[in-house]
Amino acid sequence: MSSRCESLSDAQWERIEPLLPSNVGRQGRPFCNNRQVVEAIIYRYRTGIPWRDLPSEVFGPWQTVWKRHRRYAEDGTWDIVLAEVLADADAAGK
Repeated sequence: MSSRCESLSDAQWERIEPLLPSNVGRQGRPFCNNRQVVEAIIYRYRTGIPWRDLPSEVFGPWQTVWKRHRRYAEDGTWDIVLAEVLADADAAGK
């Protein structure tokens, strides 16, 4: 890991990235870097800071991070990611 703001290893990211929705077929602006947004969400929960205090120079606008987190919570994305990670851990005996 190259930064205190990064939490996911490349292997972890490769596992969850396909589980995240894409913006293919959606109207509006294309999604910015998904990994950056997920890292921002992890950072925010790890540090306990308010959304508005996310370092914008590292993660971009806090509003983008907050909206994506809310969207993933509402559409069940986080539930899918958790289920897959738990299934992997169970299969590995962890």
